[in-house]
This record gives sequence, structure tokens and C-alpha cells, in this order.
Amino acid sequence: MATNEQQFQLVNVTIEDRICFIEMNNPQKLNCLSDVMCHDLVNAIRYGYSQECVAIVIKAKCYKGVWSAGHDIRELPQDGSDPLAYDVPMERMLHQVQEVAIPVIACVDGSVWGGACDLCLSCDMIIASDNATFAITPAKIGIPYNASGIMHFVNQLGLNKAREMFFLATPIEAEDALNVGLINRVVPIEDLDKVLEEHFLAPLRRNSVMSISAIKRQFRILSKASSVISSEGFERINAYRTRVYKGADYIEGINSFLEKRAPHFKGKASDLDTTPY
Repeated sequence: MATNEQQFQLVNVTIEDRICFIEMNNPQKLNCLSDVMCHDLVNAIRYGYSQECVAIVIKAKCYKGVWSAGHDIRELPQDGSDPLAYDVPMERMLHQVQEVAIPVIACVDGSVWGGACDLCLSCDMIIASDNATFAITPAKIGIPYNASGIMHFVNQLGLNKAREMFFLATPIEAEDALNVGLINRVVPIEDLDKVLEEHFLAPLRRNSVMSISAIKRQFRILSKASSVISSEGFERINAYRTRVYKGADYIEGINSFLEKRAPHFKGKASDLDTTPY
């Protein structure tokens, strides 16, 4: 079986029997989604597609049980600009995962934090070991998550579970994630690669990639059809988010993380009162 290997700065790429395996390889930094990591993931996905693979698998070299710690907090802007604007590297990476016209599978064997949780949900399917956990953590840092990201969680998990994950910012275990539809399958960690091959990759090799590609594109279009928001609604969302990332709590969240201490948030809900409900 021919194997094609490519190495980027922070990810390793192996193409084997028409499957592109992308492995995040910055374990000492907990595979943070830095600008470089996001650029590498984008380029690796494009490379896999250009090689006419039938699927892409995203994996990670774990360190201290962490699959990915999410956004690199050290790179968040502190100049009043939007940390999750449409064209920042992490958002471009998420769009690439969602829009590449072949299935992307996240293979998770550790804890998933923040933006890495969004990365997993951006994939078409997720297989996880029984020790995996998932947490979406912008509230711990004081980051105003963007509307497209929130709608992504709502569409995947339903309103109540999405609220729980965003409001509490605490990890949910793999079985809970399976029960609410966040992931597709939970297996013992020693069986992860075997189940990935037998239950996901082997069928994808047998099926029509052209048919699957068309269906994935339809899923993408149809998932957006239920999330139409009025122009007034978008203006209100932008007003709420801008007050957060231009406020003191956002800077405090970043500084507390860098200083390895608990944050002291002082903002009030009424600080967002720009328009009535």
C-alpha cells in the first residue's frame, strides 16, 4: 500500500489508501490553535483534497491528556479588534473544514477545549475514546463568541445543551457528548484506530465520493437555511459582541490566563443594554 507523507511546521500529513491523516504535532503547546497551526491545517486539508482523497482524518499527538487546548490565548488581540472576525486564521480554518467537499472526521483521544471543540463540531463526524472530554470556554476568558459559531452549536446540540456548554464552560464526558449528538461513536482508547478504520474509513472507500461530496455540500447549504437573521438582529449581535471585546473583562480574562491566576471580572449584564429586547 503506497503511503504519501508531507510535513508542515506544526502538522504531519500522511495519505494512505485514499485517506488523508492530518496529525496536529505541537504537544508541548497542547496543540493550541495558533495562527501557524490554523494555517497548517488549512493547507493540509487543501493538500488532501488535491490528492483526490475520499476523506480526511484530524488527529493529534496528545500531551498530558490534551487533544487540543483551543485558541492560543497569547495571540488574542488587545487593541479593540474582534478576536473572532470572519477572516482571522482560526475562523478561516473552521470554514475550510466545513467547506472542503469530502468528509472530515475528528479522531479524539483526550480533552478538547475552546476553539478545538468548535473544530471538532466543524468536522462531519467525530469518533472519540471513552476518556475524551469536550468544553467550550469563551466565558472563562471573557470572549464574545461569534453568531456563526453559536448557531453551529445550536444546530448540532440543540438550544439547551448549547446554553449549558457556553454558560458553564465545564467539560462534558464522552458518553454525555454521544447522548446529545455531539459525537458519533465512543470506544475504548485501545480500539480507537480499529473502529475508525472498520466503521468509518472502509465504508467511505467503498462508497461514491462524488455522491458523498454532493450530499456534504447540501448539508452545508441546508444547515444555513434555518439560521436566517434579520439585519437588525445582526446589528444587535455586533453591538453586544463589540462591547465585550472592547471592555475591561476581555483584557482581564487574557491577563489572568497569562498570569496563571483566577480572573476578576467586574462587568455587568446591564453593560450590554444597547437596545431593548
